[in-house]
Amino acid sequence: MKILTTLLSLVAIGLIIFNLTQIDYNAPFEGASIVALITILASLCVVVMMLILRTSKRIEQKVKEQR
Repeated sequence: MKILTTLLSLVAIGLIIFNLTQIDYNAPFEGASIVALITILASLCVVVMMLILRTSKRIEQKVKEQR
């Protein structure tokens, strides 16, 4: 599970970096730039969800150890 969350996080970060290059900073809310902004937002959500999943798995493991 740790490998999967790391891999998905790295792919999302790669998408963020790629889409930052696709934005037209003179008109960021027009044309292909809006698609890039939406993809950046979605990738940020993926990174946050993977961090939450990793944290919840760590908490679950600690609760199991205490029993």
